[in-house]
Amino acid sequence: MAGSGSGGTEGSGGSGGGKSRFDDIYDRPDPRTYFGRLAPLEYEIPHHAQPVFRQVAAERTALDDGRPHGPAVLDVCCSYGINAALLNHEVTLAEMYERYTSPACRTLSTAELAARDRGFYAERRRPDAVPVFGLDVSAPAVHYALEAGLLDAAFADDLEQGPPGPELNRALAEVGLITLTGGGSYVTARTFTALLDGVRRPVWVSAFVLRTVSYRPIVQALAAHGLNTTLDTSRTYPQRLFTDEQEQRYAIAAVRALGGDPAGREEAGRFHALHYESRPDAS
Repeated sequence: MAGSGSGGTEGSGGSGGGKSRFDDIYDRPDPRTYFGRLAPLEYEIPHHAQPVFRQVAAERTALDDGRPHGPAVLDVCCSYGINAALLNHEVTLAEMYERYTSPACRTLSTAELAARDRGFYAERRRPDAVPVFGLDVSAPAVHYALEAGLLDAAFADDLEQGPPGPELNRALAEVGLITLTGGGSYVTARTFTALLDGVRRPVWVSAFVLRTVSYRPIVQALAAHGLNTTLDTSRTYPQRLFTDEQEQRYAIAAVRALGGDPAGREEAGRFHALHYESRPDAS
């Protein structure tokens, strides 16, 4: 995954005329800067993904694939484990914003915050919680998610640059669902090909991708591994406010270039994402 900003803000560009970058919020030892920077921009896509991922994870868990243990979820571009927190715990994204931007949280050391998080999330663990592995090139982010008890395993392999390491390769044998809410501009078909080459169970993919990004190359890579992809055409999902007019102009132009209509969405001031589901072809 190219770049360290892989945890959900998604995109490339910045002062050069494209999408603003947030690389610096992913190399911190804990998620306080992440939430502090994204709160004013009303970053919300994990909130919209929460019920979707819960439903898909339940369906995938219910599928008997002949293995003694239930399948794990692999969250690609997981950053500080936001999706894992929302999937497996009785917590909302709004509560997470409040928690990590509160004055009481500001004075804690990273170790103190991680210890408190372990207790906080343990108390809110859902009975239907599933194993979640995290993948992100930001080692500090995945390390924190692991320390906070949000991830069962964490990996910082850059699959845009090379194959999975031995530990990730072993973990892929247990993966039954791959999720993505950010990073559609960072990860390419190379990452998904590397993952699917290593899986041993039937794998589903559930992905939210900005309308400024073409998902077609990844869809083709998934098809080559026997997965059929469907697009939810009923709606789009707001991601966040634009940082400035330049970013908005970029988004409007990118959406139009891909054949989309920005009216009422990007023209109204926010990035919007589409939801794709990929499952083994039944034919």
